[in-house]
Amino acid sequence: MNRRRKHADDQPPKKMLLRLRVNGEIHEVATEINKTLLEVLREDMGLTGTKHGCELGECGTCAILVDGKPVLSCLMLGIEAVNAEVMTVEGMMHDGKPHPLQSAFADLGAAQCGYCIPGILLTAKVLLDENPKPTRDEIRQSLSGNLCRCTGYTKILQAVELAAKEIIG
Repeated sequence: MNRRRKHADDQPPKKMLLRLRVNGEIHEVATEINKTLLEVLREDMGLTGTKHGCELGECGTCAILVDGKPVLSCLMLGIEAVNAEVMTVEGMMHDGKPHPLQSAFADLGAAQCGYCIPGILLTAKVLLDENPKPTRDEIRQSLSGNLCRCTGYTKILQAVELAAKEIIG
């Protein structure tokens, strides 16, 4: 029997330095390799706009954008975001001004507790980037993976419609 003595060098690293591009800026983060992107963003980078929800990929609360597409950050490892462009709700502001979606949600009171709103905002942003004149059904379909426990969704849908009108002028 070949018994090899284990050395500290034989152990996989507990932490790894990740170089991530988040909200247009490069960040270097030392983190555990088994952490989800959600955990890296919140715990290691202090970007708490992205929320913990079900952590099973079922509610959409943790939705962010990775290379311009909605991704559930609870289902993606932080290490998988290396060489990708990540956007959180904190990155939606431009030149110190809120995105039209953020303004519309505030103006219409489309959030009650607000917990789900960051994921909804980012998902809606992709919709409006790809389809600046969506129908109500297209908005509903686009947001179907984002659950809200407080509203009846009507004001959320109205806010996306209002933002679309503002974006196209």
